[in-house]
Amino acid sequence: MANTFTINEATYLCETDFPISTGTLFILIFIISLIGNSLLLCVLFIYEKLTSVTNIFILNLTCSDLIFTITLPFWAVDHLHHWVFGEFVCKFMTAAFFVGLYSSVILLTAMTVDRFIKVVLHKWPSNHARKKYAVGACISAWVISISASLSEAIKVKVVNWYDFNYCEDGSDEQLGRYLQVSLLFFLPFAIIFFCYSSILKTVLQGLKKKKHRTVALLLCIVAAFFICWGPYHIMLLIKSVYTPKGCKAQECLSIIYRICEMLAYSHCCMNPLLYLISQDSKKHLFNLLCCEKLCGKNRQKDTSQKTFVIQNVAFTAESSVVKSN
Repeated sequence: MANTFTINEATYLCETDFPISTGTLFILIFIISLIGNSLLLCVLFIYEKLTSVTNIFILNLTCSDLIFTITLPFWAVDHLHHWVFGEFVCKFMTAAFFVGLYSSVILLTAMTVDRFIKVVLHKWPSNHARKKYAVGACISAWVISISASLSEAIKVKVVNWYDFNYCEDGSDEQLGRYLQVSLLFFLPFAIIFFCYSSILKTVLQGLKKKKHRTVALLLCIVAAFFICWGPYHIMLLIKSVYTPKGCKAQECLSIIYRICEMLAYSHCCMNPLLYLISQDSKKHLFNLLCCEKLCGKNRQKDTSQKTFVIQNVAFTAESSVVKSN
């Protein structure tokens, strides 16, 4: 969330927030993410096979990014003008924020385990079994992330400080909350690190070029997630156990936290960029922007109509000749 930590009077006396720059960056990330993920969805539905296991995971990751993205304008307004949307929207946006975060990391873990079983263990009996696993893993990711986000949404409420409203965590058990967030981040990180270490070892021993590209794409997606979100979660742990004394220390910690926050929130823009830079995806994107598929259908329709007209004319002419004879 934009204001993750409980407000205290000392923080406001020191003026450690940066509302204009933070709010503006949130809006910029929102625009880029909305365009990128929408284009990726169009490419997946129009040009790609959604029966592919990789594309099933990519589709769900894109939906996860979009859910996270829709919360950004609300946090931007929160930074620029404080919270003006009421308590229900505060709880709903908090739930959407954590659904996007939790579902992303669970889906990435499931993708990595799938790739580990296929590349390293060779245990999948059939593609049908893989697809059933992928669908089951995606459903589980959404159920777990929604369940975990509900507990977060229950805790937040709108509080008033100095005649301004803020959407904040109303509970005093901050450490427990950060441990939950960290558990759903650092534990998957350990699983993914182990799996990809084994995958890369197998890849270096020789793999088909096409499969090599798939592994590289998934590795880039996973690496982008942890590079973006890793510093943010480390800062959450630091701020949960360490209280800076003095305005200078508070300002320094707040600057570092805001930088990590911007890096973390920018992750929702990364998956479309990584996926659309591949050769096939660039071609699909170009065709999409040029309405290639739609134009092709129209051309095919026009050709069919012209052929039908020509056949009718020929048939009429032939009938006239027969009658005249």
